[in-house]
Amino acid sequence: MELIDTHAHLTFDELVADVDQVLSRSRLVGVRKWITVGTDSEHNRKAVELTRMHEGIFAAVGIHPHHAKDVTSDDMALLRELAQEEKVVAIGETGLDFHYNFSRQDAQRQIFRAQLDMAAEFNLPVVVHCRNAFEETLAILTDFTGKLKGVVFHCYSEGAPQAEALLERGYFLSFTGIVTFNSGNQVREAAAIVPTDRMMIETDCPYISPVPVRNQRPCEPALLIHTAQKIAEIKQIPLDRLALELSNTSKTFFGIS
Repeated sequence: MELIDTHAHLTFDELVADVDQVLSRSRLVGVRKWITVGTDSEHNRKAVELTRMHEGIFAAVGIHPHHAKDVTSDDMALLRELAQEEKVVAIGETGLDFHYNFSRQDAQRQIFRAQLDMAAEFNLPVVVHCRNAFEETLAILTDFTGKLKGVVFHCYSEGAPQAEALLERGYFLSFTGIVTFNSGNQVREAAAIVPTDRMMIETDCPYISPVPVRNQRPCEPALLIHTAQKIAEIKQIPLDRLALELSNTSKTFFGIS
């Protein structure tokens, strides 16, 4: 069985010092590939460095909306440089976060658009962060219709109606351990209607540890198995079949083998 953690933050302090053991533990449950995701210049650099050191690790590079207010021309120049690295497979995570509003909303919009332009230029898919900004995120993406190689809404936390809207646009949805939470009913309803050829799974580690270890430890790729098991249960298909189908979707979306 092969699982792919399509969104991990392996460069974050909770994981990077022990990354060899983190990867080893995840291999034991069938995780064979990892996409480590940058959020600012420091972590974009570190993500690319990890791809050079480990087989099976790929990177997405981007500026998280939390950091939009601090972005400089040097940051964007570095992002452009790193986006052309061999094992960089996406731009992101980028998007809008109107929940925390750590950056002004106009700054978030500007940096989001700049990264979408870059993704279109380099023919890379986009990993989208969207929190409390669903309609505005869609409005911006509409301006890039036909220009982007692919769009995935990572850490999907909306319900089935929003999932249908994304599917109609040809977008992909990536699910985390939220599907295992007692409070995750609407996300489970969404997972039930998303076909496996438009679905991915992720840990978003070190965040969002799934049940049965929620709030007990930092999340890591080994815990992806709990999300996979829950979605297999929701879809009433064998786990090994789900793993195969989701891995094929992830490989096609990110252009990896």
